[in-house]
Amino acid sequence: MNVHQLELFYHVVINQGVSQAARALDKEQPTLSKQINDLEDSLRAKLYHRRPFKLTEKGEILYRAIEVFFKNLPKVEQQVRGADMIRLGASPIFLMDHLPAIEKRVRKTFPSLHLVLREANQPQLLQWVEYGEVDLAITLLPKEAPQKVFAKPLVHLPLILLAPKNSKLTTADHLWKEAEIQESLVCLTPNEMVCQEFQQTLSGLEVEWRPRIEVGSLRLVEHYVQEGYGIGLSVRVPGVRVPPNLRALELPNFPVLCLGMLWRDNEDRLLRVFREQVEQRAREVAG
Repeated sequence: MNVHQLELFYHVVINQGVSQAARALDKEQPTLSKQINDLEDSLRAKLYHRRPFKLTEKGEILYRAIEVFFKNLPKVEQQVRGADMIRLGASPIFLMDHLPAIEKRVRKTFPSLHLVLREANQPQLLQWVEYGEVDLAITLLPKEAPQKVFAKPLVHLPLILLAPKNSKLTTADHLWKEAEIQESLVCLTPNEMVCQEFQQTLSGLEVEWRPRIEVGSLRLVEHYVQEGYGIGLSVRVPGVRVPPNLRALELPNFPVLCLGMLWRDNEDRLLRVFREQVEQRAREVAG
């Protein structure tokens, strides 16, 4: 057993598997798997079940022993270097469209600010916050936050459908009246809250409409609808206009989702200032 193997084991746990950890660390999966296997061999213990991922009793003991050290290591490194660091996880839209304005304001108070930015979908961001891989996540809030995680709502996001401007479809109700919906559905992956809430409501309406194209971001949903691939499932974001060649179809009887902040450390001053500026930005966008 060595420190490198323990670090890799830590990342396997927080990413819930070897393949996910390999992607997050930009490492070859076979190499990472061998290191973990060597760790198990040296300890003569099975540390986790592969599918579905779950720590064994001995794996839990080892993870609890190393969690605090590896979780706090990035911040300790920056403190030693004399810089203020925050690790932020969010969607590409937030990181591109809103973060620059927030960063400029925060840097007035913290000139040596060091940002570590990680883009991901909602399920991954929840895991990162829970396991301390990011200090702050901007994402859709779950119905119940993980244990020891703070949550703060920012804006509400109604579900909408996006259709080409020249589509004959004028309301979503027309779709629910069809015996079988012919239009292709373009949406995020099934583990995303947007899709889960949409499908649950459809089930209550006794409507079946499964996606034919699954993509990784709402901007890709827009893109494929613009290219004529079908009807897109999205959300209405305050202050953001629907592209002129698309039409938004309201979904009044569907859930309204909440975009917000998730974090664990409630005492860090930099994190507190950063959250304040995120809230200010949300108020400006909501108008």
